[in-house]
Amino acid sequence: MTGETAKEGVFIDASVWIAASGSSSGGSSLVLEICGGRHFYALCSQRVLQEAQTNVRAKLPVEALVRFYRLLAAAEPGIVSPVAPDEEVQYSGIIAEKDAHVVAAAVRGGAAYLVTLDRKHLANAETRKAGLPFQILLPGEFVNLVLH
Repeated sequence: MTGETAKEGVFIDASVWIAASGSSSGGSSLVLEICGGRHFYALCSQRVLQEAQTNVRAKLPVEALVRFYRLLAAAEPGIVSPVAPDEEVQYSGIIAEKDAHVVAAAVRGGAAYLVTLDRKHLANAETRKAGLPFQILLPGEFVNLVLH
């Protein structure tokens, strides 16, 4: 074990699961692939996975749902235990109320990164400067960070 570094947790937002389910060649798919490697592991919550599954079913072809399940099995994400409403409330001043559960789960899971495609509510300048204990990145930003 000498010389090994601990893996860092990457909280994967529903938007990334959805995009990866719809395309095997995009940045979201690459993020999930990286999270199966030696330096990073995927994290998410049951609520995030439910949101992703619901959207994949409603908006994408059936093949995407099959891909979603395959991605989930391959990534073997750590599932963060459900967050309590009082945990969500402490982030409501930083983030839109509907996304407070994502931030609270990423904090609870000890994530080093939160990867999302939600530029409006999560990956915006205000939220990124809010002093959260993890970096909020778009998939391309995460891939660039890892590769450089």
